[in-house]
Amino acid sequence: MSRPARTLRVRNVTAGAMATLVVAAVGAAATSPASASPTEQLTARSAARAAAASSDHPELAPLSRPFAMPGFKEQEFNGALFVGKGETRFSVSVDLLTKDGKVINENMVPSIWKIGPIATDGSYYEIELSTDDRVITKERLGGLQATIDHPESWSAADVAAAKAQLPGLQAKYDALQAGKRNVVVKYARVNDSELVGSVTALDDDTSLWLDASAPWLEPSTYAVQGDSSLTGTSAGIRDASRTGHFRVDANTAARTTGSWATLKDMLAGMVGKPAASGQGAAALRYHLDKGQTLTFTARMGETPVAQSTRSQDDTLAFIANARAHVDDSSVHGSGPVARATTFMRDAMALNANYDEKYDRSFVMWGLGGGGDDIFKGWDSGWDGITANSLDPALAIDHIRDFYDQNGGPRYDQLNAGPMHAYLAWRTYTRTGDKSVLELVYPYFTSYIARMPEFDTDRDGLLESPWAGPRQGGRGNHLGLDDSPQYWNFKQIVTNGTDNRDNTDLTDVALNSYYGLFADNLSRMATALGKPDDAAKYAALHDQLKKRMNEHLWNAERGLYLNRYLDGSWEQTNTPTVFYPLFGGLATPERAKVLVDQHLLNPAEYWGQYAVPSVARNDPAFCNSGAKHPGVTGYEYFQKQGEEDACEEWQGAVWPPMNATVYDGLKRYGFDKPAADLATKSTNLWLTTWEYLGWFPEYFDPEPGQVINSAATDTTWRTYSWSNLMPLMGTQELIADEPWGDPNGFRFGTLGLPGTNEVDDVPLHGHRYAVTAGTNTTLLKEDGHLVLQAVGGRVVVRDFVYDGSAATFSVKAEKPTRLSLHPRGGGKPKVVSVPAGTSTLTL
Repeated sequence: MSRPARTLRVRNVTAGAMATLVVAAVGAAATSPASASPTEQLTARSAARAAAASSDHPELAPLSRPFAMPGFKEQEFNGALFVGKGETRFSVSVDLLTKDGKVINENMVPSIWKIGPIATDGSYYEIELSTDDRVITKERLGGLQATIDHPESWSAADVAAAKAQLPGLQAKYDALQAGKRNVVVKYARVNDSELVGSVTALDDDTSLWLDASAPWLEPSTYAVQGDSSLTGTSAGIRDASRTGHFRVDANTAARTTGSWATLKDMLAGMVGKPAASGQGAAALRYHLDKGQTLTFTARMGETPVAQSTRSQDDTLAFIANARAHVDDSSVHGSGPVARATTFMRDAMALNANYDEKYDRSFVMWGLGGGGDDIFKGWDSGWDGITANSLDPALAIDHIRDFYDQNGGPRYDQLNAGPMHAYLAWRTYTRTGDKSVLELVYPYFTSYIARMPEFDTDRDGLLESPWAGPRQGGRGNHLGLDDSPQYWNFKQIVTNGTDNRDNTDLTDVALNSYYGLFADNLSRMATALGKPDDAAKYAALHDQLKKRMNEHLWNAERGLYLNRYLDGSWEQTNTPTVFYPLFGGLATPERAKVLVDQHLLNPAEYWGQYAVPSVARNDPAFCNSGAKHPGVTGYEYFQKQGEEDACEEWQGAVWPPMNATVYDGLKRYGFDKPAADLATKSTNLWLTTWEYLGWFPEYFDPEPGQVINSAATDTTWRTYSWSNLMPLMGTQELIADEPWGDPNGFRFGTLGLPGTNEVDDVPLHGHRYAVTAGTNTTLLKEDGHLVLQAVGGRVVVRDFVYDGSAATFSVKAEKPTRLSLHPRGGGKPKVVSVPAGTSTLTL
């Protein structure tokens, strides 16, 4: 359901929750006093937003201090971040204790069971944690049992190992299940310096701590006050003359309390290990039974903070009301495919982090193993593209952080530059913020000027760089590590500027990225008023298109294939055969052959789970020498710890690969196959999200198989680019149009099943909602109906709307009646279009 526009969305830095914070207006309404009812407090916050509106692009407004951000995450931290003036910084978090004496605090990723809802404006955050880290799973035990039950399918050594390992692992698993304790942690922000929280036990005999500490081990002091309060004091990191004060008040007396010299001492002291007392961290211990809830209030200020008088009932009512209003300020969706938009929002919120060095937010590529710095490769490009559909301000901060931290894309992955150029261009087409282009353009012109050093024979096409004799890592120049298409290239000694030699393999994927790069730079140069540069890069794109079609099209197989310099073909069939669509290098006729004869062929790429990173009928598909067709669910199982032969780029379904194919389909107007791919990708993502509560780095290509070990270890369970899978469904309904008019956008679908709706999608300074079904498509801007199409499915492109008139093209699957509704009211403009594509001005 569409809602009126929220007129104020001031940019915030986040960590755990997406990055938009409401600035409190001056006056009583903004403070949301504890004496007001939860509904009154939320109403006051909405009024404060409206009262402070001051920008045509409020979602891109500057940072605000102070702020309280629920769900703050430092690596794997489950708490909330408070930042005061001068950068005084505090945190509060919940620490769950296991029965075997461990603390779930900083290492929470294995213990995540459910994520969300999380509001992108930071007003609400929820996550379920468990003492079961799922290192040992029923699936892993089942694999060992299958090995024992079917000895004919495995080696004698594997069978013997399974028999030896299973009893011990089964005993550990049983003990973990018997001692499992789950809690639900919730935060709701009251105003810019206050939030309330709750912890609910889902099992009896649950032990936990509520702690206050410095988020980056920064100089600060913490103490216990009585039996239910913690206080903290810190000098500003940017302005030491500013002193911040912090207080946490629980509504229940703690069983025990403690204060320690350091965070490390606190984590040791929580489980009875030797630990030094002091003022580096403080905590309250609680023991809850099933259904019991601990509530608390956390606040900061520039003077000592008084004890909260908020009751537990008021706290719980406020949290419940905030939860019910999450969608009011956040992107969300409904319907068979678009419902995943809501979950994508929550997943991205979990991986949004705060950069304490530059005082802004960014998306961390892999929660748990990604480090505190933004990742320098292509991953971060895709992360920014996803963030654009949720919170463009986060995407812009993400871009700026990338260049501040890293000085530009890494050059050892030659798709990093093209992907970050693509991100910058799409951010511009979504926001109109030319400063993004001005920032990145000098980096990219330098980057692309170096790439011809990988043109071994100087024919205008690039060859793969050399990556050593081993198979694993040979495709790392494109992040395709062990892709079998690179197993047989040969080294050619050169003197490249990055100390890599060349090879004899002319690379379809690399040249497709090169073409994408040239095309984006030409568009950027035009936007920046550099016509000579625009012409130069357009000419490079044209040259690459000509050479690609002269040299890398295998007419016999109907594929763009890698080719060795001696003229022979690299025969491996991977989805990189479709990458020329992404780069705009395929001819329309050959693009149709690729889609009709190969992508949609279940023997190659289609089927329930798509798109595998090697064609299903290619000899390299999932070829590790381990395949057991007679063992249901474990056909590709290898052994304990190596349970899936389809890992990495040898068959697994990878989100960035699917997104590349999808964007290529949309670029060439294959709208029905694109919709089907979006549906398949979303459904695959949902199988893991709904069953495990994770969004992994990649997925099994065959239904019913064990989830990949790399998708379930502590690093890759929550991988940001995983969200590209449901993003396709969101962008089926509405998206910027990187290949068209940067002032326009695209909406509608020719193939998503049922009726799907997305709401509160930020684009061009407005919030849009799209509803698309088999007969009707609706576009709403800031809650008001703009365009209605009745009669059949449609895709509208290059939609440029000034409030009264619009220009656009429309592809209709059958005769359809369109009505355009002026922004200020008045009689709609109505026209009927036939099946096919029409260009209109209304």
